[in-house]
Amino acid sequence: MNTSVNGAPQWQLQPEANRTLVTLSGNWIAQEGRIPDFPDSALKDIPHGAPVEFSTGQLGKWDTSLISFLWELKRSAREAHLDLRIDTLPESAHKLLDLLPENPPTPAPPAPHTFAPVAAVGQFTLDTLDEIGCVSEMGTAAARGGFAAVVGRGMMRTVDLMTDLNAAGPAALLIVGVVNFLVGAILAFVGSVELHKFAADIYVASLVAIAMVREMSAVMTAIIMAGRTGGAYAARISTMQGNEEIDALQVFGIPVSSYLILPSVLALAFTMPLLYLYGCLIGMFGGFCVSYIMLNVSPLGYFHETLQALPLDQFTFGFVKSFVFGTFIGLTSCRIGLKAGRSAADVGIAATKAVVVGIVGVIALDAVFAVIANVIGI
Repeated sequence: MNTSVNGAPQWQLQPEANRTLVTLSGNWIAQEGRIPDFPDSALKDIPHGAPVEFSTGQLGKWDTSLISFLWELKRSAREAHLDLRIDTLPESAHKLLDLLPENPPTPAPPAPHTFAPVAAVGQFTLDTLDEIGCVSEMGTAAARGGFAAVVGRGMMRTVDLMTDLNAAGPAALLIVGVVNFLVGAILAFVGSVELHKFAADIYVASLVAIAMVREMSAVMTAIIMAGRTGGAYAARISTMQGNEEIDALQVFGIPVSSYLILPSVLALAFTMPLLYLYGCLIGMFGGFCVSYIMLNVSPLGYFHETLQALPLDQFTFGFVKSFVFGTFIGLTSCRIGLKAGRSAADVGIAATKAVVVGIVGVIALDAVFAVIANVIGI
């Protein structure tokens, strides 16, 4: 069989007096999609021990598709107890074929899926405790870096801190204000529907003020920052992980806790109480707008009732919650970014996980603070 060099890839067995010749011809290029298969029964009629050689005079261009074909042929020749001689192959093909194992690797059996709820709960508990320990250790290292920075021996750059402060503070004012304004307006609208039945419209101001200061402003602001800033921290650090920038910092002896984590955590810890106070004011203004439009409450009456309903300790408790929320979001987001993989997909996974962990953690911490407030009588 004659085949031109630029034709389709073909092979042919040619029995001769003292050998069997395998003629290879054409271009063996995988992208062209015309690579022939080698059937397992092709060598069954050849006597055991007979030599099998190759003729590559008509062979054109080739890539790894030819090596795959030759590997299948070599396996079939070994099973048929034939003497396969590959000396006449191109030198590069000969070397590549020698790198392949004699037998294809046996795939590992899939792990059995057994229903073990106790083991699953135990493993989840151990993993959770391990993560809590890692986050606590990271927070301790960042705190030590903060004290070192105060005395002028830290590795934190001021420009990084100022950049993170701007991203976590002034750049977030718009979305924090819009969300808290709408929350305050919704609280006033829902409260006015019921309070109007009892001619207690003025107490809408008390309802909005207490709800915003005690719970809604701190929680909603923390949720916003978890989705906006926490996800950005995780994506930034995981991108640095993929670009091997974290490895470079460790090689140069620069502590990651002081250089990367400390500015991020400090930025959220400092700005969250201020954003909480800003959210309280904007939320109460949203409640005032609804009360003024729907209930004809005077501005002076609304302001007076708000001051009467809010003792100072309510703001103190809110400030403490906001500080804890900010620190939690910063530490967990940085931890998730540091443990992320090195591919582009892992960046998105890390950002998503940071948002989810931040939101769930903020709500869980708020429940803990609610219990503490009830115990101490706030």
